[in-house]
Amino acid sequence: MAQVEIRDVRHAYSTKAGPLPVLDGLELSVPEGDFCAVVGPSGCGKSTLTRLVAGLMKPDEGEVWLHGELVKGPRKTVGMAFQNPVLLEWRTILDNVILPLEIVAPSMPRKDRVARAMELLDMVGLSGFENKRPSELSGGMRQRASLCRAIVHKPDVLIMDEPFGALDAFTREDLWQTMRALRQAEPFTALLITHDLRESVYLGDQVVVLSGRPARTQYVLDVTLPADRPLDILYTQEVGEMLHVLRDQIKIAQGRPVEGAA
Repeated sequence: MAQVEIRDVRHAYSTKAGPLPVLDGLELSVPEGDFCAVVGPSGCGKSTLTRLVAGLMKPDEGEVWLHGELVKGPRKTVGMAFQNPVLLEWRTILDNVILPLEIVAPSMPRKDRVARAMELLDMVGLSGFENKRPSELSGGMRQRASLCRAIVHKPDVLIMDEPFGALDAFTREDLWQTMRALRQAEPFTALLITHDLRESVYLGDQVVVLSGRPARTQYVLDVTLPADRPLDILYTQEVGEMLHVLRDQIKIAQGRPVEGAA
């Protein structure tokens, strides 16, 4: 069963100049347990897609389905992580992580919430920092805490909108490995919006390329890499060929010429 299914979705924003079409007949299917990375030209509607999947807005036409249910509004079974960790400064890291449990499982005893949060914090290397405030942590550490918060309630789907985009290259690669470790320990279905093609291939089971606005599904790349992926795999010929295909597809989406094309 597809955990995420986008069926012929169309959406436009109202502007003073009239409707601005953003998505036009978009189709997307993410099997349960898969990690889908979405790439495309800037402004093509990738962030709009995440809001539709999360139920934060409704499409003008078409349908969004999660685990066989039509999305009609915000869902508690969705986790979200953004480029900005958006941690609450007046709460400790621990209390930031358990926040979703306070909302979706208010009857859960605090000791159980704490145990669940500490399990995740330990996985991402933040054990010992649970009583710190967000301002006392580095950007990478805050993003780790944000990822823990996004999956602490074991969501059906994790939606990520450029969660590593503001970090330096080394921290970003470290968090890619953290994300893969989290997936192995706690399997979940994920939808990642990114501009980084290396990130899309390293993390993804499939990479979906959106066309220019109004966006459609232009191309789908199946990532044929093993589940256990060392970072060095990004320097192999196999990955290089995948990146070359994706770069060409992005150029096509931008209306730019592709080198070697007839």
